[in-house]
Amino acid sequence: MSNNNPSYEIKLLYDGECPFCVKEVNFLKKKDNGRGKVAFVDISSPDYSPEANQNIDYATAMGKIHAILADGTIITNVEVFRRVYEILGMGWIYAITKIPVIGWLADQIYGIWAKYRLQLSGRPNLAKVIREKDNAFCSVNK
Repeated sequence: MSNNNPSYEIKLLYDGECPFCVKEVNFLKKKDNGRGKVAFVDISSPDYSPEANQNIDYATAMGKIHAILADGTIITNVEVFRRVYEILGMGWIYAITKIPVIGWLADQIYGIWAKYRLQLSGRPNLAKVIREKDNAFCSVNK
């Protein structure tokens, strides 16, 4: 697949170590039904490459959800969900977030979720997760 002409419409970066994220991704993969409209990229994978993903590093991707449109545009927060669901034919689920005040409120609520999702899934805070990932990466590359 060439970077100039990707086969997907959107590339969703997700945390494969987050049970909530994996559940959502599994649902979305089922809805994509092998069509390849959405490329799913696990940022927790040892093979994750920031260079192949608009230079979005692990720490940045862990802070909030990111997606990359086929033209290379990076989107974040609730806009990611809105676009993915639209592409998969379920845009009505997030359509109300197109209303500016509701979209703003949805982003605020998502921001709180993103801040605490690690603790809610029984994982350490973001700083510790990033340190552990960096240490694992360093030990693999010694």
